[in-house]
Amino acid sequence: MLLRRSWKRSTKQQSLRLSDLHRKSQLWRGIVSIALIEGRNLIPMDPNGLSDPYVKFRLGPQKYRSKTVPKTLSPQWREQFDLHMYEETGGVLEITVWDKDTGRRDDFLGRCQLDLSTLPKERTHHLDLPLEESRGLLVLLVTLTASSHVSIADLSLTPLDDPLERRQILARYGALRSFSNLKDVGIVQVKVMRAEGLMVADVIGKSDPFCVLELNNDRLQTHTVYKNLNPEWNKVFTFNVKDIHAVLEVTVFDEDRDRSADFLGKVAIPLLQIPNGEQKSYELKNKELTGRTKGTIYLEMDVVYNTVKAALRSVVPAEQKYIEEEPKVSKQLLQQNFNRVKRCIMVLISYGTFINSCFQWESVQRSTVSFVPLDAMFEWEDEEEDGEDKEAEPKGFMDKLYAIQDVFISVQSVLDDVASYGERMKNTVTWTVPFLSWLAIAALSSATVLLYLVPLRYLLLAWGVNKFTKKLRDPYLIDNNELLDFLSRVPSDVQVMQYRELKTDSGQSPNKRRRTVPS
Repeated sequence: MLLRRSWKRSTKQQSLRLSDLHRKSQLWRGIVSIALIEGRNLIPMDPNGLSDPYVKFRLGPQKYRSKTVPKTLSPQWREQFDLHMYEETGGVLEITVWDKDTGRRDDFLGRCQLDLSTLPKERTHHLDLPLEESRGLLVLLVTLTASSHVSIADLSLTPLDDPLERRQILARYGALRSFSNLKDVGIVQVKVMRAEGLMVADVIGKSDPFCVLELNNDRLQTHTVYKNLNPEWNKVFTFNVKDIHAVLEVTVFDEDRDRSADFLGKVAIPLLQIPNGEQKSYELKNKELTGRTKGTIYLEMDVVYNTVKAALRSVVPAEQKYIEEEPKVSKQLLQQNFNRVKRCIMVLISYGTFINSCFQWESVQRSTVSFVPLDAMFEWEDEEEDGEDKEAEPKGFMDKLYAIQDVFISVQSVLDDVASYGERMKNTVTWTVPFLSWLAIAALSSATVLLYLVPLRYLLLAWGVNKFTKKLRDPYLIDNNELLDFLSRVPSDVQVMQYRELKTDSGQSPNKRRRTVPS
């Protein structure tokens, strides 16, 4: 009996040590901000003497892939992203350049490495990195900064529950600090309490659940509770907020030693919808966030942020995922996107009919109200595509199949973009996200006052000077469109449905706490 107790005690201590090691391995010590500007004098790989280059970055387990720039040897990417430093010295950043080939394996154009330990922190470095075993070079801007609020702790060690630390955090994101370190918008604290009624994943009728929390590219996870369908984690996670419009994704997995973890359920919670300091139960959804799956998870969250910083970050490019899933051809998705575009067109037609009726004075009262002076200007920029003829070369069956697949994916993507932007404009007007709607009203009000005080010709002159001298003042500036960046923060109808909270079953009490005896 004594031997059994000592064995259980040693096993518990060992599991705690493993949990501490796992916790430390998830926390990063700094952030590497990389701006991929351009490439120069790359190797031609296509029969037309050009290439379709893209770049892959790797820092430890993190990977990022840039967009593909077609038909060029001097690509202009102008993309910005952040990676995490897990080592004190920073580690080695591996960079490879590839040529995109449809239906065939991509061609290798060159590689280079960057030892981050050689770069001083808290300053931006302009680097021209020549490609090894090849010709050409890459132009990067690299900045190393210290880590922000990122932590994993037990319930007894919560930053926002300590009065002194809470006051310091509130002062850090107060109105007086609105224009210092604009990337540091706020922090979010998530208490992962427990889950109930999870799906059975093992043959013995149990599961080995653990929970993964993701906020953009920040990813932390709990320890695993073995052989349990009602696990209690009782962990506190703190994330740094770079974009208040980000969505916190909480996913429950079943640990499997022989293969990858099995999916048990997921919820997606926009930061602006977090009820501060309130413990809530969330019904788990499937991978697509479109339907219910078995189980409930209990969370308590707090978000603190600076409103001015959040507003300013709403009109800059949103952070992209390191590696996004490759789009797949789906007849159902294609039909869904077509129907979404059709609905947007029908709404525009109905608005057109309404405006025409106002001009026809079918209703005197309605026409009088409609012609209150409101100026709106929409600028549409048509991107001209290259009309170059492709090389006439014989294509095999698989090449033709891949080409058809690429066309379907392109059509599917264009329909999704058109429908999404139409729905986002509609959701801005219908106050789906009040923060963004108020921001739009504030911008329009400021523009109205500015137009009243300053003649239009002076504003156009200032805009033109800024537009045409931007590249002269900063040759490595990353271009952006403030209006499109703003609209990218507004959820489409599909995203609204994914973020919608499912109602708890009436037969289940949200306050009921089940306790299980470990087997």
